[in-house]
Amino acid sequence: MKKTVVVGMSGGVDSSVAALLLKNQGYNVIGLFMNNWEETDDNGVCTSEQDFSDVRRVCNAIGIPYYAVNFAKEYVDRVFSYFLEEYRAGRTPNPDVLCNREIKFKDFKEKALDLGADYVATGHYCDILHDGDTHYLLKAKDQNKDQTYFLNQLSQSQLDKVLFPLGKLDKGEVRRIAEENGLATATKKDSTGICFIGERNFRNFLQTYIPNQKGKIMTMEGKVLGEHLGLMYYTIGQRRGLGIGGQKGDEGSRWFVIKKDLEKNILYVAHGSEEMLYSKGLVMKECNWIPCPPNKTDFECTAKFRYRQPEQKCTVHIKKDCIIVDFAERQRAITEGQFAVFYDGDKCMGGGVIEKAIF
Repeated sequence: MKKTVVVGMSGGVDSSVAALLLKNQGYNVIGLFMNNWEETDDNGVCTSEQDFSDVRRVCNAIGIPYYAVNFAKEYVDRVFSYFLEEYRAGRTPNPDVLCNREIKFKDFKEKALDLGADYVATGHYCDILHDGDTHYLLKAKDQNKDQTYFLNQLSQSQLDKVLFPLGKLDKGEVRRIAEENGLATATKKDSTGICFIGERNFRNFLQTYIPNQKGKIMTMEGKVLGEHLGLMYYTIGQRRGLGIGGQKGDEGSRWFVIKKDLEKNILYVAHGSEEMLYSKGLVMKECNWIPCPPNKTDFECTAKFRYRQPEQKCTVHIKKDCIIVDFAERQRAITEGQFAVFYDGDKCMGGGVIEKAIF
């Protein structure tokens, strides 16, 4: 009897090819589309309607049934509310990580199992190894597209019964397969922007939910250089969009953000040497370990501190009330609210939220 796989269909080329591959492998495949955001974008377009239209076209071409499910309330309650809370606290969150943990591999997976799924699959670029009841999250063949960073918060129960059909393919191969099979999404542009919310003017979008609170832009020496639009719009190390170029004595070098003082509502900047942006380590409160906590409290591994970053060598120290990470080489612009994700070769060991940098 054929095993049933429910595939999370986004309306993009990756999930389209994932569904096609599984169908060709002999599975009984069902497409399931998630609507997690019900507002229009900056152009007044409801992107979820466009995406579901593409899902219909692809599923009809492949010859599989498809359904839609609405998790908009769950997304607002468990992902978007966290996103806003972190920005109010002056941090820079990563909603994609929370969306995977709270929606795609929780509510979505539960719905898929209700539909009779033996397995659940997505178009993520990563791989997985099921060893009995132990599940290892592995990096994708395409290192430029590897998305294990965004899956670092998944538990063992969430990784159970999961397939990642694109794990051993690169993006070029995926596009080629889509084109050869006449899929409508073959040349569709990859989605960017905030998870499920899409591309839009970020400042305009955020101020709809969090009122602007303008304040001073200053040097650490106390010189006022201008006015910021609200601390939530800036990240450590940011150079663009500060609006303070051409200051007397800056010798033509670009200014960059070095600190945000939430209590006094001051944005601190510097120019020239970036020495003060580099830290020797970081602190985390906790870590989600995949598949389980290490058997050593002090060990060496590699880590990423943001998605588009090569892995960096580090030493991890697991304490009673926190985790301290020492860098082999100092790192630029470690950002509170982002995730530190650990690796042992091809295995993603899990990760956690960065609480602060150690200078």
